Formats: sequence, structure tokens, C-alpha cells
Amino acid sequence: MSRTGVKRSEELIWLFDLDNTLHDASGAVFWRLNGSMTDYIEQHLAVSRQEADELRAHYWRRYGATLLGLERHHGIRAAHFLAQTHALPDMEAHLHMPASDRAALMRLPGRKFLLTNAPAEYAKRVLTALDLASCFEAVISIEGMRTFGDLRPKPDTRMLRIVLARHKLPRARCVLIEDTVANLKSARRLGLRTVWMQRYLQHQLHGRPQGVCVKIKKLRALHAWGKQGGRQR
Repeated sequence: MSRTGVKRSEELIWLFDLDNTLHDASGAVFWRLNGSMTDYIEQHLAVSRQEADELRAHYWRRYGATLLGLERHHGIRAAHFLAQTHALPDMEAHLHMPASDRAALMRLPGRKFLLTNAPAEYAKRVLTALDLASCFEAVISIEGMRTFGDLRPKPDTRMLRIVLARHKLPRARCVLIEDTVANLKSARRLGLRTVWMQRYLQHQLHGRPQGVCVKIKKLRALHAWGKQGGRQR
């Protein structure tokens, strides 16, 4: 029995995205990441700055991650790309998370995992800077998202099946909290419950897209929704 009076076998299991879900990545790091990825492509593929930027964006739109296109079409090594592009000196000084969201996350009952397409070292740096390092049972990063040797980050459903099986997480109790609707849709198809975090979205969409159980702007909303059993609204 947990401290909330709910049997541990019945508690929800929370899978949190990182960037633009737990903190404002658009304002703090995305513009720097885009620049460092463009720098990397320009240097290692020997293309112009404009071509590098267009290629970065193209692969992101096509595959959901620029790295997938570079690995599949140009033989770029994932570990080298991730280390080079996510170094971001002094990144921590620009990170921000509302104190109310941090407190709500720390109090949220149930097991909590970080599920991010970012590399592990970057994710751990962000969590440490936000004082969340002790909050999560495990960090599931892009390095752990290979399926039969191929890199398959979110929204790939095959990867998600393997991750859930590896950590022995029953789908019916899992909730994915994300800012990216495509990732939520794939999780919902597998039977997970889904929460769309909209706090940091630059362009708010009206209505609730298919595959989204509930929309929130503050993490404290998860408490009331969880007590209701995480039902779709």
C-alpha cells in the first residue's frame, strides 16, 4: 500500500517527456541545439550553412529526430553526434521550471520515469539543474531506444513496446506526458493514457486531438486527474 492508500499494483506509472514538458526548452536550449546541429552537419557533410540547416529541419520532420536521417543516409555515428551537439556550455544557467510544477511533480504518487529523445548526459544535466535528479526511477534516453540495432526514438511504437517490457511496466497503468502530439498518438495506440502538456507551446491548438486523453498547462493538474483514475475527458 502506498502513502496515498492506493495499492502499488494499482498506481499510475508516469512517463514524462523532458524538453517543453518539464521546462521551457524553446526559450532555453532549442535555438542553441538547432545551431549546434546545423554546425555539425555543415562541418561533417561539407555542405553550405543553408543546406545544413535545411537538412537538419528536413530530417527532423521526416523522422522525428535529425539524427535518424544522418545515421541512415550519411553514416553519422550517433554517439559522436549526440556528444558534439548537446555539449552546450553553461546551459544550466538558462534552464527554468516553475516552483509550483516542481513541487507538484515531487508530490505526485506513483512510479515516475523520464522518457526522452535526448541523450542521457544532457537529460541528467537538465534534471540536476532543475533539482529533479531524485524524482525519477530511471532515465530512458535515446541511447536506449534501439530496436534490433536500429535507432527508433519516439514516436516509434516498436521501441515503446520494448521499453515497457524491459522495465516491466503494464501498458494499462502507464501515462505519457508530452508536448508532442505525434508521440501521444502512438502511445495511445498501444493502450497508454496520454496527457498533452501545453504550457510551453508557442502555438496553442484548440480542441483535443485524437489520441490525447487530457490537456494540461500545469503539472498539479495531474493530481486531480490521477485521482479520477486517469479517465479520458
